[in-house]
Amino acid sequence: MCRSSNDKVNLKNLNLVELKQFFQTLGEKSFRAEQVANWIFARGAVSFEQMSNLSKELRSRLAEVATVSHPNILTKQQSARGDTVKYLFGLTDGHGVESVLMKHSYGNSACVSTQVGCRMGCMFCASTMEGLVRNLSPGEMYDQVLGIQQDSGERVSHIVIMGAGEPLDNYDHVVRFLENINAEYGLNIGYRHITLSSCGLVPKIKELALKKLPITLAISLHAPNDELRNHLVPINRRYPLQELLSACKEYIEITGRRITFEYALLAGVNDGEDQARELVSLVKGLMCHVNLIPANPVQGRGFTRTPPERVEQFRIILEKGGLNVTVRRELGAEIDAACGQLRRRYEEDRRSC
Repeated sequence: MCRSSNDKVNLKNLNLVELKQFFQTLGEKSFRAEQVANWIFARGAVSFEQMSNLSKELRSRLAEVATVSHPNILTKQQSARGDTVKYLFGLTDGHGVESVLMKHSYGNSACVSTQVGCRMGCMFCASTMEGLVRNLSPGEMYDQVLGIQQDSGERVSHIVIMGAGEPLDNYDHVVRFLENINAEYGLNIGYRHITLSSCGLVPKIKELALKKLPITLAISLHAPNDELRNHLVPINRRYPLQELLSACKEYIEITGRRITFEYALLAGVNDGEDQARELVSLVKGLMCHVNLIPANPVQGRGFTRTPPERVEQFRIILEKGGLNVTVRRELGAEIDAACGQLRRRYEEDRRSC
């Protein structure tokens, strides 16, 4: 059971079954767990005093042994068009973690981080530049969504787990977060409205497949061959493309769900016509969709984004090859939208104080 530094249980780290077990240890009926779950996951209560349908005695007892984490916005940036807001949430240990609100015609998406930092080492990502600090708890992930809803005053209808960190490197906590965010006692966000992005941890992809959650799995591909992907996405050295694609095929067969392949276009690196044709050969035949991403430049990485006309050329080759393709709508480039940039600046400022 996840405990905070003061040895109190953060109830937002538990699912309903565990909440019921927790209340049993207090000698309380299981329906109390359902009441509290609704307060913390659906209504966003930040203290036991707000839980008016609990007795004063129980509220006092809960305050002695448990706690409820809550969102703490350190700073936020809004795009000029107002369709994107980037948040930096403060954690209890002093670190910050980023989330993004993206407004679409079909609803509002929250981009959620799963780790402070990342150890995957992808060459064009700001999140991984200083390595992994720690995993986020299920409650810390949930608080990002609650914080966005509370600040914006608008419902979040979609979740993309594409912020800082590798979700499958924090597998158990991410699965717990998914369970709570989907639950009727929570925000009741449908699994089909949730996308999880991974750079390719093959054993965890296979483990996730067995859960048969109707989420969308997105694989950060970014290269059509092992030589280039070894450089851009170093986890490829452990799980090369054929092993990764075999796991993807297995995932599709077990879940019946289409996989998305994300491909960040980097000028002069992976955006050539030959590389487009190589990508067609690599994934053709799989039930998949390719999402081309004009990459946001990251200071210190040395990559530049592919010009629009070359993005279009790349897309046309993929479509002629029989692939389903979209180009991601550009959101928030002027507000440090690349993963990790806002947190990185915050950490640098914090260390200089």
